[in-house]
Amino acid sequence: MASGKSGTWMRTAGRRFGSSRLLGLLLVAALLALRVADPAPVAGLRFAAFDLYQQLKPREITRQPVAIVDLDDASIAELGQWPWPRDRLAEMVDRIMADGAAAIAFDVIFSEPDRLSPARLAERGDVPEGLRADLARLPDNDRIFAQAIARGRVVAGQTSVRLAGNSSSPSAVRDVPHALLGEDPLPFLQKYPRLLQNLPVIEDAAMGHGVFSTRPDPDGIYRRVPLVMLVEDTLRLGLAPELLRVATGGDAFAVRTNEAGIEGVVVARQLVPTAGDGSVWPYLTPSSADRYVSAADVISGRMEQGRLRGHLVFVGTSAIGLEDFRPTPLGVSMAGVEIHAQVLENILSGSLLDRPNTAIAVELVITLLLGLVIVILVPAFRATFVMILAVVVMAGYAGASWYAFSAQRALLDPTFPILAAVLTLMLMASLNYMREERMRRQIRSAFGQYVSPDLVDRLSDNPDALTLGGERRELTLLFSDVRGFTTIAESYRKDPVGLTNLMNRFLTALSNAILDERGTIDKFMGDAVMAFWNAPLDIPDHPRAACRAALAMYARVQAINEERKAEEGEDVLLIDVGIGMSTGPCTVGNMGSDTRFDYTALGDTVNLASRLEGLSKNYGVGIILSESVHDAVGDDFAMLELDMVRVKGKTLPVTIFGLLGDDGLRSTDGWAAVSVANHRMRVAFATQDWDGCEAALTALDAAGEAAGLSLGGYIALYRDRVAAFRENPPPADWDGVFVATEK
Repeated sequence: MASGKSGTWMRTAGRRFGSSRLLGLLLVAALLALRVADPAPVAGLRFAAFDLYQQLKPREITRQPVAIVDLDDASIAELGQWPWPRDRLAEMVDRIMADGAAAIAFDVIFSEPDRLSPARLAERGDVPEGLRADLARLPDNDRIFAQAIARGRVVAGQTSVRLAGNSSSPSAVRDVPHALLGEDPLPFLQKYPRLLQNLPVIEDAAMGHGVFSTRPDPDGIYRRVPLVMLVEDTLRLGLAPELLRVATGGDAFAVRTNEAGIEGVVVARQLVPTAGDGSVWPYLTPSSADRYVSAADVISGRMEQGRLRGHLVFVGTSAIGLEDFRPTPLGVSMAGVEIHAQVLENILSGSLLDRPNTAIAVELVITLLLGLVIVILVPAFRATFVMILAVVVMAGYAGASWYAFSAQRALLDPTFPILAAVLTLMLMASLNYMREERMRRQIRSAFGQYVSPDLVDRLSDNPDALTLGGERRELTLLFSDVRGFTTIAESYRKDPVGLTNLMNRFLTALSNAILDERGTIDKFMGDAVMAFWNAPLDIPDHPRAACRAALAMYARVQAINEERKAEEGEDVLLIDVGIGMSTGPCTVGNMGSDTRFDYTALGDTVNLASRLEGLSKNYGVGIILSESVHDAVGDDFAMLELDMVRVKGKTLPVTIFGLLGDDGLRSTDGWAAVSVANHRMRVAFATQDWDGCEAALTALDAAGEAAGLSLGGYIALYRDRVAAFRENPPPADWDGVFVATEK
């Protein structure tokens, strides 16, 4: 009898909870599909929330080396209707560069000849013949303007054309040097079929070419700006990153891509993360007059001397009649040129908003979890408890979204997961209400005839610098070089393409290891790489990041060697890389001449890292660190003290260490034996106990072999030194320091 009652209760419970939960799960699935489809109303809610965040907490205005020379209403009133004669613009360019500007970018296009050029005026029919000949002999305004551009570091602005018509440009699209890291980026990039360029004489004179076109979101608001795009099948940087590229020496930019889309753009030797289509979300401040300098003040000489020194200068307009205003997330319109200027400020200060490619996946998971919690709990608990719990959970998620924005500048959609949770809660609550009403009716029907109405009623009743220019700061430097590269290159003398592919493969692996740890690649020197950490952006744990990068570089080179063995056979010449690292104060910034300079680091720390890289081949250890790196990282890595060395060019000795692994190796028993044996060997060597030193070397050899470490070159070096000192003992004042006579 009891068993029959239990089965009846279970069937009743299944009927009571099963159908409503099934409908709830179907609604959650439909909502997830709706979010993946992302129709305009769903995207509009998300954008409105992101806009509200910026309105509640706009970016603080901080001093940045970015300025706008403004073709404003006052300039037009003083100097006349736009467009101005281009000899006047040439004068403006000369004055901007003379004031010390680092580079200039035009948010204006000059696609047609100057109508006020003397030769154009001479073509008018009402000009007397003699005056016409005099005008024809005068210099052309467009050429005067181009000559001024050629004297400075100037980016010519270009724009896209998305309207019907001729699909080709009036002249060839000039290439901007670039490299590709990872997957092919072309399928992911924003594409523009046509490029509107400046006059060829202006395009040829410019040092850079940037596209100032941006696409608004469907509601007309300009929230995103492409850093890199595809125009007429040609990769192009936006105006702001192109200005930064030209200002820092005009080196090639790189597009880094993974299987999910564009990961970022490497410009000025720094990886700028982007969305999957190569765009970024600017974090805006209210419009600020401090960014602007009136063009009339520049041309007339009224501008304060030195106002533009060291600045990256945009030339654009805020004049009402020229209609270059764009609606922004702040709820007000802003001059298009100021949006570009703020994008550059974001890049320099590392303050871009972060909307990673994985954001939608995170939001879908949160939507699913909220829906499941509601679907599971609503039928099982009292409505008050479920409502309170739902409000707390949704408020917590909304708070987490706000915290992600305010503290991390991350954009996490607060609207759709909460909207989906509310809709699911409404459905489940409605189903509960309908079920309870049905039960009440059943109770009334069953008991109404047998008990009083009062008894029947009782039975039926809660998701933070380039700084451009030099500065003094602590950096961690890394130098790497390939041992025996000449021999490897000679083996490819009949296959130069193969050598190029090998070097690209090798340098890509090293570059990715550095960029993954937020390092800055200073330069490639053939097969050698120089990189540093803690500039231009602050990296508090830069010595540890550099050590992790060095180990990753070494591991990736070994992986390439194994792949080449499988591809080319066991006799292939393997790549052996040496790495040297040092931490200390350096001067970092733009170094070079007035017309050509690079963002690089100088100082004794740089020289020491380079010398240590050269020593790595002598000690048979792939990665050698200075004492400053060793002290900074503490016990986080497996390191051996190798020697005290007086490197070439220095008078004081430095203690050097070999980096052999991370904490995983350091925590093993085998490493403890290696460390103890090495310490005994170093003490015996310093005290000239040659017998004890050789015994310790034998123990070190055995311990290293047991731990799977290759210490043969290091041990052989000290055996040779001991043998040499047995024959020719060191002088009485010998301090144990090895003097390196080579770089």
